[in-house]
Amino acid sequence: MPRTEYEMSKTDLETLLASMKPTPVIMIGGSTGPSQQELANSAWARLGEKLGFVSSTVKPHAVKGPRFFYCCTKTSSTKSFRGCY
Repeated sequence: MPRTEYEMSKTDLETLLASMKPTPVIMIGGSTGPSQQELANSAWARLGEKLGFVSSTVKPHAVKGPRFFYCCTKTSSTKSFRGCY
């Protein structure tokens, strides 16, 4: 399955960028909360649910800018994404 080009809205981009900013945390019981990477991954997963793509397959678009990217489209019949290129 080939990758599909997507364009996120300006609001979606702002949300993604905001999720990647460091946030102050208080350590409770030895846990510092989610890392910046985990927060960014969660934001991509939410965007994937909204737009219908598999967030773990996102690749940036080298020419068009930060709102454009390639990834595998999520379908109900797709169980594995190994065939996505």
